[in-house]
Amino acid sequence: MKVQGLDTKNCDYCSGTGYFQLVLGGSETCSCCGGTGKKKD
Repeated sequence: MKVQGLDTKNCDYCSGTGYFQLVLGGSETCSCCGGTGKKKD
């Protein structure tokens, strides 16, 4: 599956959003991509 118009793939952990939604409310920066939403190569 390819995403058109993007050269870099989205981070697998946060699905490209750069952060996680917390169950109790608020959000937390994705530690895998550092909040960029891009997969590190």
